Order: sequence, then C-alpha cells, then structure tokens
Amino acid sequence: MSTTASSITSDVAPAGFVSILDDQLFEHGERLKDKVVIITGAASGIGKEAAIRFASFGAKIVIGDLDVVGAEQTVSDIVASGGQATARKCNVTMWDDQVELFELAIQKYGSVDVVIPNAGIGEPESFLEVKLDKTGRPQKINLPTVHVNLTGVLYSVHLAQHYLVVNQKPNTQPLKAIVLIGSMASWQAFPLAPTYSASKHAVLGLMRSLDPILTLRGIRIACINPFFADTGILPTPLKVFLAGCPLTPVPRIAGAIIYAASHPDPATSGCAYVLPDDGPVFKVPREEFKAGVYQLLEGKLSITGIIYAIKYATDIVKIVAKPLFASVIAVGLARVLWFNRETLWTSLHI
Repeated sequence: MSTTASSITSDVAPAGFVSILDDQLFEHGERLKDKVVIITGAASGIGKEAAIRFASFGAKIVIGDLDVVGAEQTVSDIVASGGQATARKCNVTMWDDQVELFELAIQKYGSVDVVIPNAGIGEPESFLEVKLDKTGRPQKINLPTVHVNLTGVLYSVHLAQHYLVVNQKPNTQPLKAIVLIGSMASWQAFPLAPTYSASKHAVLGLMRSLDPILTLRGIRIACINPFFADTGILPTPLKVFLAGCPLTPVPRIAGAIIYAASHPDPATSGCAYVLPDDGPVFKVPREEFKAGVYQLLEGKLSITGIIYAIKYATDIVKIVAKPLFASVIAVGLARVLWFNRETLWTSLHI
C-alpha cells in the first residue's frame, strides 16, 4: 500500500482503513441498555464523556478514580439525567483497589459487561534526565507513567477475564467487551515522552495479543488511538505549542469507544480505531496491521518530525536569546510547523 501524504490528510479513509462518521458511532447504542460498564478515570475528560454517553443508552456505570469528588460529580450528572451509576476511590496501580472496583460492580448490579481501563497520565518525570546522588551514582528512576498506563491496564484486563463471565447465563450471546485507550503515540514515536510512548505501544500490542484468545471466550477487545485532545492529561505548555492545531474532539473519542464496545459484528474485535486529527474515526481491521500502516499514519500525522524541529529550534533560540523570547519563538514556530507539516515531513525524509 502506498498513499501520498496529501491524500491521507483528507477525510477519505486510506486504503485498508474504514472511515466511520459521527452519525455511525452510536448506531448500535441500544445494545448497551442494562449493560454494566466499568470505567476508570471517569472523573473528567474522555472517561467522563464516555461514562455519560454509555449511561444515555441505559448502561449502568461503575467508576473508579483517585479523584473521588470528580467521580461523584460524574455519577450525579448521570443520575440527574435518569441513569444509574456508582463510584469509588481507585488507584489503578493498586491491585486490591481494582479488585474492590470489580466487586462493587457485581454487588450492586450483578455482572460486568464492558471494561474500559481509561485512567492514564502523561509523563510527569523526564526519562531523559539522569539524576545523580551525592556519590555521583545514578538514582533509581520513578516510572509513574508505566505504572498507571500499563500496569494499571494489565490489572484491569486481567480482572476483566474473570468478572466478564461471572453470573453469565449459559447458552446466551451476551455483549462482552474490553476497550483499551491507546494513543497516536501507540503508532508514532514521541521523542519527548519515551515512557508514555512505550506504555501506549504496549497497550496496542496487548490488544493484538489477546484478541485471538478472548475471541474464543466470546469477549471482544479493541483499542482507541486518539491524537491530542483537550483534557487534563495535556499539560499547559503543550497546549500552548499546539495552539491552532486541530485537537481530536473528546465526544468523538467517546463515540469511538461506544462503537467498539457495541458493534454486533464479532470481526470488529481486534481492530484499532485511530483519530489522528479533528477528522473522522478510522478503523484499522486486524488484517491491516502491517508495516504499511505505519507509513500511512506517518503521512497522516507528522508528529515526530514536528517535535524534532520544535526541540531543535527551541534549543538554538535558548542559546542566543533570553528565555522569554525563546518561548515566544518556540510557540510561533510550533504553529508554523503544524500548518506546513506535509512540506516539513517531506524535507525531513529526503
């Protein structure tokens, strides 16, 4: 498969991809009525939007989040709209917290039907900075991003294998699904956030590895991969850098999650859903997980080249100018690079 960069920056799906428009994302939402959905990190952002959307179709929502106040507010919003929901404090890196979350779902609603390990963080500590102790030896690095974005997800998925079949009625064809939250960093290198990129690559790999096994158990699994969205995980400096760039709409990401969980075709298990900009959702079927996909996505989203260019230019300006002026130049450069990203990407690969 070969596609030019210009052809894949449109809303037309690249060869092998399937374009899913907004009005299609919720076409099977009625299948969610009375289903029990566990979702972590639903106090705000993508998780909250997804929880409210699931509840609007009659699903019963169980939220786990460290932000108890925010989680309870999501519950209140759902209940005020006539839905059912509950929440408890949950640190996804703590095994016992996650077990209690799943047990809460069973105790309150009797079953678990959809699991969405949504809780995630950015990269609060730089992997690229080696800190030394008083003796000059490297200090042990903290890896909070890996603990939350990968270990927490592994805990959720491991538990889902058990709780999705608890109290399942025999000889039925229930809706059982796991929807993972990846990122465009699942596909593209992100040089300034290597542990974030590593964790999101791992999430996509987890989906691909588990799909054949879970399919035999009647459980579907999918991975949603959005570009930057305007959520709490996006730090303010990065929002400044991305000013004017088309961020992925949060409601569309939530719609992709619902589509992946509710679609009746078993063949949609093992698919990835990519949202590389503010355009439509693209479904990547199982058979399209080949090297060509990465080439297509590089043309669709030239984030690696943009980040390298921003970092290089910012470093140069910091050397020759005052810090404030450097920041202004960097912000302006980020915007220029975004709007000329196709030309930049071509030049970087000559």
